[in-house]
Amino acid sequence: MKRLKKVGYIILGVIVLGLLIPQNMQMPVQGATSSDYNKNSYWAYPWGRSITHKGVDIFAKKGTKIIPATSGLVLYSGNINVGGNIIVILSSKWRLNYYAHLESLDIETLNWASKNEVIGTVGDSGNAKGKPPHLHYSIMTPIPHLWKIDDSPQGWRKMFYVNPIPLIE
Repeated sequence: MKRLKKVGYIILGVIVLGLLIPQNMQMPVQGATSSDYNKNSYWAYPWGRSITHKGVDIFAKKGTKIIPATSGLVLYSGNINVGGNIIVILSSKWRLNYYAHLESLDIETLNWASKNEVIGTVGDSGNAKGKPPHLHYSIMTPIPHLWKIDDSPQGWRKMFYVNPIPLIE
């Protein structure tokens, strides 16, 4: 029982430590500014099959370098149907940073992504095929933010998302 209690304290300590580490966010598309995305695109409705847009699309020329908005552990670097070439990075505050529609993937799963390291390039993969090249960037949290729930379409899901726009400006 004592050992189980000790393990519980260690897990709790790791969780709290992860929440305390600052994010120090930056624009993930090199050279992009606020004129390269729509400030009202987060939680925009209607938005295709996903119903609401749970991130921000940052437009740039195909091949423009992408760097992590914040450093972290790459949980996945690969391809899925909707997002195309994607990278998912676990960062401080236990947040999942989702980078989608990449042209190239320049980092592998289970590697550490440093803030100024190139992790990929802007593209139009997945359901963005044939559309202007852009990075879809969103932030998810496994720790629900219950106060964010509202009556917008899929508003209950807001508790699992963080608006990335004010964090990268």
